[in-house]
Amino acid sequence: MSAVYVIGVDVGGTFTDVFLLDEVSGQVLVNKVPSTRGDQSKGFVEGISQKIADFSDIQTVIHGTTVGTNALLERKGADTGVITTQGFRDVLEMRRRDRPTTWGLRGAFTPVVPRNHRLEVRERVLADGTLRQAVDPDEVARKAQELSAAGCEAVCVFFINGYANDANERQAVEAVRSVWPNAYVTAATEILPEIREFERLSTAALNAYLQPVVSSYLDRLEDGLKQRDFDGDVLIVQSNGGVMSIDTAKHYPVRTALSGPAAGVIAARAIAAAAGLQNIITCDMGGTSFDVSLVLDGEAALAAQTAIDFGMVIRTPMIEITTIGAGGGSIARVDQSGLLQVGPESAGSDPGPVCYGLGNTRPTVTDANLVLGRINPDRPIGGKLEALDIAAARDAIDVAVGRPLGLSTEDAAEAVLKIANAKMAGAIRLVSIERGHDPGKFSAMPFGGGGALHTGALIKEVGLRSALVPRYPGVTSALGCVVADMRHDRVQTVNRLLNEIDAKALSDEIDATASGAADLIRVSGVNFSAIDIEVELDMLYVGQTHTVSVPVEAGNIDKESIAAAFDAAYRTSYGRLLEDIPRRVMNHRVAVIGRRPALDMKLLVGEGGKPAEQCRIGSRRLYADGAWHDAPVYERLSIAPGSRIVGPALLEQSDTTIFVDPGLESEVDDYGNLIIRTGKREE
Repeated sequence: MSAVYVIGVDVGGTFTDVFLLDEVSGQVLVNKVPSTRGDQSKGFVEGISQKIADFSDIQTVIHGTTVGTNALLERKGADTGVITTQGFRDVLEMRRRDRPTTWGLRGAFTPVVPRNHRLEVRERVLADGTLRQAVDPDEVARKAQELSAAGCEAVCVFFINGYANDANERQAVEAVRSVWPNAYVTAATEILPEIREFERLSTAALNAYLQPVVSSYLDRLEDGLKQRDFDGDVLIVQSNGGVMSIDTAKHYPVRTALSGPAAGVIAARAIAAAAGLQNIITCDMGGTSFDVSLVLDGEAALAAQTAIDFGMVIRTPMIEITTIGAGGGSIARVDQSGLLQVGPESAGSDPGPVCYGLGNTRPTVTDANLVLGRINPDRPIGGKLEALDIAAARDAIDVAVGRPLGLSTEDAAEAVLKIANAKMAGAIRLVSIERGHDPGKFSAMPFGGGGALHTGALIKEVGLRSALVPRYPGVTSALGCVVADMRHDRVQTVNRLLNEIDAKALSDEIDATASGAADLIRVSGVNFSAIDIEVELDMLYVGQTHTVSVPVEAGNIDKESIAAAFDAAYRTSYGRLLEDIPRRVMNHRVAVIGRRPALDMKLLVGEGGKPAEQCRIGSRRLYADGAWHDAPVYERLSIAPGSRIVGPALLEQSDTTIFVDPGLESEVDDYGNLIIRTGKREE
């Protein structure tokens, strides 16, 4: 039987990572190629074609994309218009009356939709769903034509209480579509039928803002694959860690925000579970950023909403990821006060670090690692360059850091890494200590192209239990695409006191919502081992603003069980209950999850392997802790499970380099992971 491939592709700012699994033979292939910034679909197809000649052997491609995220961060979405209820055109700009700098006196915010593209129409639905004034379709159509004539490519229809009764909004959307020149029309209640006007409008407006950008990219991607005779399925990773069809992604592009980092967390959770670890902190270090997330008891934390940048709020379930500007391309400089700073400004992939020789003259974290001997200048990852210019990196660090601070080139480079590591450690403390978790009970999982170079420093600085470096750290997010389940989330506002709720009607409504989401999963053409339904209620005490998430069992919902579940959830969050205060159910949330068959992580190891000493390919002088060391260098992927390596040591592979610091030791487990810990064995 010929090969049948399932392929995960994660496109980052610097590299496109590819993970290929032949489901017939169990063979695993990986690839890392430069991202094509102008059109990411070109690098996507090239990364696959370097490993597979016949695209007809590919069954499924799963993609983690940064197109939507980058468009938001760079403000490069489409010209967008909003049609809204009379009197509410400024909701998007007023936000929650917050400001960019909490304690500052100044701060500017420019919404993605300018005020002259936010038009009003007469309509009114009351908060209880009563229709006070019907919308005039002719007025809506005229407003749509006005926006189109002004150059808007996409439009969002948002009516103030549409979550309670969407009749006016649906009628208005039909009127818009009758005159709009393309398919980029977003209905706010279809994106988020939930109370709170700013969050609903922000999410819907950003969805419209992204539709032309994401849809055109996905169209180019489909065309590029079809030209290679691919006729399988393309799935897109969502920010909640699940996947969706490419057509769903075109309709709901806002759900692709943080798609790539979410895939990395999903992979890390699966790898850790196979290795017997339930508590991990993921550390994804790419060229621009350092992304951290916490997995507790085998479950990734989900947030109901996030802000991509100030004022750009997206309310849709997302894996909680903390991002700081501390990647391999982060630029080091001495500021006006004489303090060494690293990031958040990055050299990115173009021109990249100084050692790339593409025009940048300011030193980066990658340049510092190279100068200290931790990166092989003759073996750069990703195939972008044949060699790295170590002399240029030394000169840049000496000029920008060494001379201003009176340090040798090596000490200046080590200072750059210490600052970067301190920033990374701060991000780890933020998701652990500041949320009540002891980092000593967690293992770090570094991945991305640069994560494994900084693992030892983070173990020492934060006091982590250990670190698990996966078999293919540089393509972990691509692996996450392959192991991700299909998932669809739905939310609906209830906004009723618990003692006034008709439990049977609520249960029927939840069942209908779950059935609709399950239909999307069943028609996807993907094989699942099971389809699970998870239900949560957003609840609070009367008079409160913020809710707690209350898990309940689908099909078994009554007032008594809801009350007991709320008490348990509230006590867990706040340590006590508020007696004699009525409870209110604000929303119900339904997640329907199509479980993919679990990937046997031992497939990543392959067969054979040799003792570590037989995999030694040389040695290299490296600088650490203020002194030079002669460190052995190993071909990492050839090392057999059970092999033990004591630091200082370097392990090289095509997608990353691993640095085992002096004073640390490491061991290869049965799944090909490298476990790094202090010399004292954990109990």
